[in-house]
Amino acid sequence: MEPNFDNGQYLVIDEISYRFNSPERGDVIVFKYPLDPSQYYIKRIIGLPGEKVEIRDNSIFIYKSSSSEGEILDESYYLPEGRITRGSINIQLSNQEYFVLGDNRSASSDSRQWGSLPKDNIIGRVWLRAWPFDSAKIF
Repeated sequence: MEPNFDNGQYLVIDEISYRFNSPERGDVIVFKYPLDPSQYYIKRIIGLPGEKVEIRDNSIFIYKSSSSEGEILDESYYLPEGRITRGSINIQLSNQEYFVLGDNRSASSDSRQWGSLPKDNIIGRVWLRAWPFDSAKIF
């Protein structure tokens, strides 16, 4: 999840309130990897249930029922300028599925490779980066 998270950082995960609130686009979550539930991954939610997600021309397009034309996803608040999303995918999410991507797009194993993330696999949202202290942050 570089550049926003690094190996060795201690994170506090909000599991309790997240069970009662719907995950939102942009949330960084911890979840059980769909292909091996004994492994835990951390990724960012890009696509929400019922949406269609398309990646083409290094951009992410989100199609909602209210926007059949699709909108280019603005990721400027969490990704550095110039970071691109490679690949070509077009996926329709069910009402219990999410599309997730790592922030380190060139080296991330994410929904581009293994498909959508079932809601039941989500453990919680990253709430606090607690260690090291110089990089502590509430999300």
